[in-house]
Amino acid sequence: MVSKITVEETPGGYSSVFESGTVGSGSKFSGKDDENIHLIEERYPVRIVLRGENITVQGPDRDAVEMVSDLIDQMLRIASKGHAIRAAEIRYGMDMIAKRGSVDLEALYDDLLCMTARGKPVRPKTLGQRAYIKAIRENDVVFGIGPAGTGKTYLAVCEAVNMLKSGAISRIVLVRPAVEAGESLGFLPGDLKEKVEPYLRPLYDAFFDLLSPERFMRYVDKNVIEVAPLAYMRGRTLNDSFIILDEAQNTSPEQMKMFLTRLGFGSKAVVTGDLTQVDLPSGKRSGLFVVQDILEGVKGIDFIRLENVDVVRHEIVQRVVAAYERHEERQREKQETGNCSTAAQS
Repeated sequence: MVSKITVEETPGGYSSVFESGTVGSGSKFSGKDDENIHLIEERYPVRIVLRGENITVQGPDRDAVEMVSDLIDQMLRIASKGHAIRAAEIRYGMDMIAKRGSVDLEALYDDLLCMTARGKPVRPKTLGQRAYIKAIRENDVVFGIGPAGTGKTYLAVCEAVNMLKSGAISRIVLVRPAVEAGESLGFLPGDLKEKVEPYLRPLYDAFFDLLSPERFMRYVDKNVIEVAPLAYMRGRTLNDSFIILDEAQNTSPEQMKMFLTRLGFGSKAVVTGDLTQVDLPSGKRSGLFVVQDILEGVKGIDFIRLENVDVVRHEIVQRVVAAYERHEERQREKQETGNCSTAAQS
């Protein structure tokens, strides 16, 4: 049990004291070499002191002390259940507070999605990821749209494996458009499976983590897991299947329609993509972009839009995504200003 003492006024400003009833919760919260404490102190004008299982938050600004106190209260509750708190969770909590004014992190740790082949638990790491998983479980078709590192593909594979193990589906179908990311791969030797493997490597990596490479390859050999380029989906009807269309930003509108009409009875489809990384020829519209206007609001279909705050890779990835978003916004503003100037002159 974790109890929080109310923020009190002191001669130097304000302070709040926490006491954990579970041995080790304080150290689980503080992280290696007090890394988590240093992260909070860098973001907010507070000083955090850890003595045994007691944590004191001090600072000249009451709002900052209350904000940090609420975040630490949540983290201590999570730590009291045996979870180690990582720096990524601290950063995410602070980012969400900055974005929305508050954050509820406890629910993330209570939602176990699956176990990896090595016995490591897989949980949603952000509220956006939690909403994505919920949408997959409740809808027949889900579009996961967002930047790199938000877990779109990995979480879809996780749910596919869960459904396969429970017997809810009989096979998993992995689909990807064969479009190079701005470079030519040239002639690829081998059979169809070997030709398409380079394009499906991100999906393979997720399966290797969740099933082990050996078990995954056994499933592929038995056709329980099928690998198919998008072009080979035409004319098929897929029953009792979990179908994942990855890199969907590189589909044409016609290909997207063709894919979505492959669904048979007892099947579920997850479509993932990043609209900032379209590799189609210049002037060709992305099927993932067009489909949002066509299918928004259709029953049984949901669109989940993940953001840079949902990036769960190395912290630098989140910074890169944010930097590109700022650059693209500046480019749009310049273009709009130029268009206005041209219109005014004419």
